[in-house]
Amino acid sequence: MNEKITAAFEDVPVCASVVGVAKVPDFVAAASRVGILASVPVGQLPKIVAALAGRDKLVFVNIDSCPGLATDRAGVDFLQEIGAAGVVSTRVAPIERARALSMLTMHKVFVTDRSNLNRSLEAVKRSGPDLVELMPAPIIPWMSAAAREVMSPFVAAGFVTDRDGVAHSLAMGAAAAASSDPGLWSLTRSRLRTGEE
Repeated sequence: MNEKITAAFEDVPVCASVVGVAKVPDFVAAASRVGILASVPVGQLPKIVAALAGRDKLVFVNIDSCPGLATDRAGVDFLQEIGAAGVVSTRVAPIERARALSMLTMHKVFVTDRSNLNRSLEAVKRSGPDLVELMPAPIIPWMSAAAREVMSPFVAAGFVTDRDGVAHSLAMGAAAAASSDPGLWSLTRSRLRTGEE
């Protein structure tokens, strides 16, 4: 796994899914160092990305979900120019472009059935991302060890709603768990081990 990502998840193994501008202050206040910005209008991205980067946050932008942001080469180039550390997408092309620009990459994958899993595995092999955002988290135990290996390192996402969900995701081999619940964004590995609230 990329050294920056490993270091960012060392203490807090939770990736903040920051959906919308209203959740940005919660991420600023949280101990989590890694966040995915989603549903943030393109005009607000430069200011938000700069503010978060200034707080030592590793900011990925979900290029598929931000209104006004193109999912093409120009969109990825724009994210690099404003200082986003990485790009998240369900598509191979933006991931490949971000890799060419030496940005961090996260390939978002929805596993709904076996045929979909096989297509997802092929897409991840093509894109070669730094991380896979694997959704939904409850499907992970049903995947073969070989499939999990192809998807690794991965962030378990979707239906991670409490500390047990985070712990289970890590036990299944996830590098971290992603959640939109700010209550989990400061959950440390030591608190998970000790059961401390």
